[in-house]
Amino acid sequence: MAVTDFNPSIQDVEVMAPVGSYESLAAAVQAGADSVYFGVGKLNMRSRSANNFSLEDLAQICSIAHSHGIRTYLTVNTIIYDDEISEMHAIIDRAKGEGVSAIIASDMAVINYARSQGVEVHISTQANISNIEAVEFFSRYADVMVTARELSLKQVAAIHEQIKARDIRGPKGELVQLEVFAHGALCMSVSGKCYLSLDNYNYSANRGACLQLCRREYLVKDLESDIEMVIDNKYIMSPKDLCTISFLDKIVKAGVRVLKIEGRGRSADYVKTVVECYKEALLAIRQGRYTQELIDQLTTRLATVFNRGFWDGYYLGRRLGEWTERYGSQATENKVYLGVITNYFNRVSVAEAKLQTAESLRPGDELMVTGPTTGVYRATVSEFRLDRDPVPLVQQGDLYSFKTSQPLRRNDKVYKVVKVEDDF
Repeated sequence: MAVTDFNPSIQDVEVMAPVGSYESLAAAVQAGADSVYFGVGKLNMRSRSANNFSLEDLAQICSIAHSHGIRTYLTVNTIIYDDEISEMHAIIDRAKGEGVSAIIASDMAVINYARSQGVEVHISTQANISNIEAVEFFSRYADVMVTARELSLKQVAAIHEQIKARDIRGPKGELVQLEVFAHGALCMSVSGKCYLSLDNYNYSANRGACLQLCRREYLVKDLESDIEMVIDNKYIMSPKDLCTISFLDKIVKAGVRVLKIEGRGRSADYVKTVVECYKEALLAIRQGRYTQELIDQLTTRLATVFNRGFWDGYYLGRRLGEWTERYGSQATENKVYLGVITNYFNRVSVAEAKLQTAESLRPGDELMVTGPTTGVYRATVSEFRLDRDPVPLVQQGDLYSFKTSQPLRRNDKVYKVVKVEDDF
């Protein structure tokens, strides 16, 4: 049945996309994200990610996002030491100068300085906001707050109702807004405050350097007899990924106004797919067509990109997590690297590329092309050509061409999309 028993201001619900590269930023724009969040340098919780921006990228990021009406949130959400105060000040000063919409933070040094400079503040999940008194305290600094990931929706809704009842307003004079994580990786520890990586390898998760030891498989060993066993083949410290697409209407009912998608280290196609799915679900709720059939379709689409399996987190009242069943992604699709675009002929909408790997292409194969400006382009290609002649097979070393429905660019990366069960 479609949801028709409430009419919330769905148009006011913001979908926030993770951005760790220009490819992901372009993908977020394509998918219709309302805002993006990203980090620069080392003072953010993804500072060791494969993709991380520098301070010099701020101007370009803000220019691209703001030209599309997308808000920009800069994460300065690690703990800060004394010798980093000046660096933190420089980051916030630069962010203010470039017009960053808000700073996401949990350390009071960051929060206090940002507010002193007139920069909007959003409170990070690392602050573990779990009650109305915490909201009231932080309201003197922040307009938006992420509630603790361990809260149920009933608890989130109760906080929202008390915000209205107490008329708790942020520095902008508006009622404090609540933000929750809607999709992506979950951590075994409370609000991400884990010391496993620090204890074992001296890389602190609270400094953006988590090595994710929890995602591995472990043995239980009897020290007296040296008996070892794997516990039911489960990854007992690695939760499945959060997916709220099946109860997004309940999240909106709870008063949440910002949906945060986890994944600043993920690929551009992850960003595009997840943002599109949640935007589609919100639109369906507003239009009264949020049905089980649509939920199933969107869940299937979400499963095509990186995930460790899905569960609903703690929102519906669960006490314990659901654990991943194997290491790494359980995505139903893989992308196999082929090479890069070598030329694009705009007048005839034809891309040229060289097949650099030991793969092959045939008519009917699906390609994905990603690039800093291109974002994500996917298409099933009905014809490949060598020189000007159609061919049934493209092999390693071939310089081939194919028609496209949007412009591509030199050095864009080309992949073949395959189902996981395919023997490729």
